[in-house]
Amino acid sequence: MSENCCNTPIASDPGYGRVLWVALAVNALMFLVEVAAGVLAGSLSLQADALDFLGDAGNYALSLWAVSRALKVRARVATLKGITMGLFGLWVLARAVLGVSGGEVPHAGTMGVTSLLALAANFGVALLLYRYRNGDSNMRSVWLCTRNDVLGNIAVLLAAGGVFALGSRWPDILVAAVMSSLALVAAFQILRQAGRERQDTCSPA
Repeated sequence: MSENCCNTPIASDPGYGRVLWVALAVNALMFLVEVAAGVLAGSLSLQADALDFLGDAGNYALSLWAVSRALKVRARVATLKGITMGLFGLWVLARAVLGVSGGEVPHAGTMGVTSLLALAANFGVALLLYRYRNGDSNMRSVWLCTRNDVLGNIAVLLAAGGVFALGSRWPDILVAAVMSSLALVAAFQILRQAGRERQDTCSPA
């Protein structure tokens, strides 16, 4: 395929754009909710999830910008999102390691209620995005972000139960570490697919 073909915009499904707008609004709102709840509860996993909501809102905004552009452009945007997701994973992992040294026990009730609200929000977005999960690297990055959010919310809910049952902050720290692992694995998948698309799509026939 020629370089000129690589730069040709590709028509997108109008429904996908509408879903991205909904996802952007939901994630921006949930960032505000979770960052406040995370600070109030003293929960590292909630704060990490709040940052994830903020990163996802930015990812959805980038996807809206790139959705009708050429595949090469969308692959470059996906690369940027993959790098961002990887940095998020490293940041959360570092916070989890630092948290081992001590700190207050998070408030399990606030963690539980907030994670249930976040789970409902992300599950709704995931249902809307499910039909687009096997698209190009840009679409796949959106799906992987949302899927990881659902898994992360379930993990935070389990952490809240662990904190309540054990009276310890260790479940919160362990969940934060798991969330960082999910982000790092998804970042690798996105970067690998985006790299193939940049190379294969734009190489001469």
